[in-house]
Amino acid sequence: MAVKMASDGLWQGENPLDFALPLLAVQIAVVLIVTQGLAFTLKPLRQPRVVAEILGGILLGPSALGRWGAFRRTIFPEWSTAALDTVSGLGLLLFLFLVGLELDFGAVRRVGPRSVAIAAAGIVPPLLAAAGIVPLLDLAIPAPRHASYFSFCVFLGAALSVTALPVLACILKELGLLGVPFGETAMAAAAVNDVFAWTLLALALAVSGGGHDTNGPPLAPVYILASGALFVGITLFALRPLMARLARRAGPDGADGDLACSGAVACALLAGAVTDAIGVHPVFGAFVFGLAMPRESGFAERIGEKVAPLVSGLMLPLYFATSGLHTDVDSVRGVAAWGMVALVVAVAVAGKFAGTFAVAVAGTGMARREAAALGVAMSAKGLVELIVLNIGKEKKVLDDTTFAIFVIMALTTTVVATPLMTALYRQPPTATTPESDSVELKGSDACPA
Repeated sequence: MAVKMASDGLWQGENPLDFALPLLAVQIAVVLIVTQGLAFTLKPLRQPRVVAEILGGILLGPSALGRWGAFRRTIFPEWSTAALDTVSGLGLLLFLFLVGLELDFGAVRRVGPRSVAIAAAGIVPPLLAAAGIVPLLDLAIPAPRHASYFSFCVFLGAALSVTALPVLACILKELGLLGVPFGETAMAAAAVNDVFAWTLLALALAVSGGGHDTNGPPLAPVYILASGALFVGITLFALRPLMARLARRAGPDGADGDLACSGAVACALLAGAVTDAIGVHPVFGAFVFGLAMPRESGFAERIGEKVAPLVSGLMLPLYFATSGLHTDVDSVRGVAAWGMVALVVAVAVAGKFAGTFAVAVAGTGMARREAAALGVAMSAKGLVELIVLNIGKEKKVLDDTTFAIFVIMALTTTVVATPLMTALYRQPPTATTPESDSVELKGSDACPA
């Protein structure tokens, strides 16, 4: 059905909500009003804004207001979902570009092998646990699966092992820990953890063929992985030096600098298109291109300052609200399904906590209380988890019920992260412990008000 962009107006007898642009404007306004209202309500509880955005989407979706037929048909009709998903998907792509842009591998080098060891300890237990969860999911939710057992295990392992780096940064800033060794260790380990998790997700999607039945060659997964590796190699080792020279030539200010920033964003979008053509999700291209951006002369920081306000203030809330709109909590029915919710939450928290705690205490000599706080910090999911889950649902790796189960898990682990961190690690500022206000977060790591 062809839909016109705009109406001729009420005086001409046309309902603006039957046309694409005015309906999209109303949808965005409704989403922002609901999510900002929830964020204001939850602010005294020190919850990240992503919690309000997920809850707002669930409230507007089929689990709550979406049950009201008139509301659903008027504000979120089925024909409008493509435009809403496209706009929010563009925000996601730009957000992953910012995440890659602002990953601080300098912190990884400063912390050293500890960050890799702690990250690996937080990934291996959930990855192993995923192999045991898949058969239980098949028993509790007897639905046809579109992905192979191996790719499903790898995907669930990635979903269980991710750490929400921006959410973690906000929690550490609020507790005044970003400028201390504990905070640097947590951020470095989370950065390494997320690179591992994204690699696992790319592997799962490549092996599964995206969850779709295709007529491609039997060796298609091999071609996808080889092409993806070639893309990463070219971007990091061939394009990065070239972009560094262009950044130095553009200078810190002026029209050339603005032109370079615009060009970088355009290239990030093209990188997303390339990885989509390869057979991997577009966000991987934007993320890798962000990693390759030069940090010299404040170039990456300047791009973040220009792009982040639009992404974090408008497009990203829309993405996570649409995630909630696609979440039907009613699909989780029966004792077995809710038992899987409890099991997934327990594995997501206990798996990362146990591995991180053990390595932090035995491998790095960290105090037990600090190690426990680090384990809780690495368990924070939030927005990165939602990204992984939405990719899985889009590629038909996750069905509606499994998607809802993992959304509930992401929401639960994010809600409990700040209170537990506050209880476990409350360190007053000293001469060697800077106040949280002295540490500035930029771009995708900026804490929402």
